[in-house]
Amino acid sequence: MNIVKATRKFESWLGLQTPLLAADLKCKHRQMAESEFSFLRATFYRWVQIWPEVCPDLQHAPRVLAVGDLHVENFGTWRDTDGRLVWGVNDFDEVSDCPYTIDLVRLATSAWLAAREGQLSVALKDAAEAILEGYCAAMKNGGRPFVLGEEHGWLRLIAESELRDPVQFWRKIDALPKAGSGVPASARQAIEHLLPEPGLPYRLARRRAGLGSLGKMRFVGIAQWNGARVAREAKALTASSIYWLTPDRAPGEILYSAVSKKAVRSPDPYVQVRGHWIVRRLSPHCSRIELVDLDRRRDELKLLAAMGSETANIHLGTRKQRKAILKDQRLRKSNWLAESARSMAKAMENDWQNWKKDGQWR
Repeated sequence: MNIVKATRKFESWLGLQTPLLAADLKCKHRQMAESEFSFLRATFYRWVQIWPEVCPDLQHAPRVLAVGDLHVENFGTWRDTDGRLVWGVNDFDEVSDCPYTIDLVRLATSAWLAAREGQLSVALKDAAEAILEGYCAAMKNGGRPFVLGEEHGWLRLIAESELRDPVQFWRKIDALPKAGSGVPASARQAIEHLLPEPGLPYRLARRRAGLGSLGKMRFVGIAQWNGARVAREAKALTASSIYWLTPDRAPGEILYSAVSKKAVRSPDPYVQVRGHWIVRRLSPHCSRIELVDLDRRRDELKLLAAMGSETANIHLGTRKQRKAILKDQRLRKSNWLAESARSMAKAMENDWQNWKKDGQWR
């Protein structure tokens, strides 16, 4: 099955779970053609289809609740219950029960593709080693959340860039178009539940963001509260894309809440699952961090090691697999991650070239 046919079949399957926005899908298809990194971010459904063939030796690794759609731009910051700034994985839309290796290979592959496009300046071998070093160290010591207070000052500095300035952030939020008609009552209720007080008047807008979830409905409630603006987002939530490959293609269990509660992390109290919506607070420091947002003085290998450590924090939510994962790591060749990422990057590049060549997305 080629990439065009796989995309068509996947979107038909996804459309049975939630209404899809045709204009947003067209936007997604265009962005898929723009770069390999964008293509990777948008096509986790294709990744799960081809990676068992490309990396068969990784399929029997210990299984965990894995992020699935992990990549170097699936990290961000939030405020925990004590108001502290925390950094970590920002999105669990595709979480499912998988070999732990899927997250590490996808993270390393994304770093390599980003480097090939000039967004990072690291070699694949060095990136893979940094990710594995961070992952194994955290797995051995039981993990620890990245609270950006008196520790991890270097990470706080690269996270607090000018592009996350409140003035710029609210300018973008204010520019969001009015939602108009067709907003499900359940989306309104989910947003209202998360507003700081009942009955607070708010403006409802549509938001186009991300790549993997582009096409799903996404709404933002914007209100004035105690002298400043607040924003709450509701995004349609579906089962992981991995289920579109199962024999009956029935949607599986949505595990978003399960993984975020079990993982080693200081969670965002404003991220909640309300029915088939994931609801969260939006603010300058409660959002995903894009590579262009990062200070150019960053230590990229140190950042990738932190991403590896945070991946272990997530996998440690499946606590019974800790010893099995460490044993599995000892039995693998030292270059297994770099070689697996190289193979997946080549496979994704072939798909990307075929996607651009076909042109049906235009």
